[in-house]
Amino acid sequence: MRGAQRLLWSGLAIITLVWASTSPAHAQGNMKNKHYAVTSSRAVSVTRAVLIGRGYDVVRIERAGPTQVVYYRAGNMGRGRGKGPLRRMVIRQVRDRVIFEEAEPSVLVDIDLKLQM
Repeated sequence: MRGAQRLLWSGLAIITLVWASTSPAHAQGNMKNKHYAVTSSRAVSVTRAVLIGRGYDVVRIERAGPTQVVYYRAGNMGRGRGKGPLRRMVIRQVRDRVIFEEAEPSVLVDIDLKLQM
């Protein structure tokens, strides 16, 4: 009887661990695109502020219709190793929403916090 109970509990523990590891966690940022009900000018200004606050250099912002592309790179952070590779983030206006595409998840978290204020 004791062996059957131990087998049952270990089986339940394994099933629980497998289920927990396969279900997506919300904090991991599994969404590709985030969308917000703000103006595109507010989204660009918040994006610029977040990138500069994190030590990135905003190289340029190009406008192509309702879409804006933000080009940025990592600064040298005072270590004298030059600047990082050029990266981009796309901010699209769709109806009354702003959608962020190709954004780094860690940067997108900070943008999310600033836009919800």
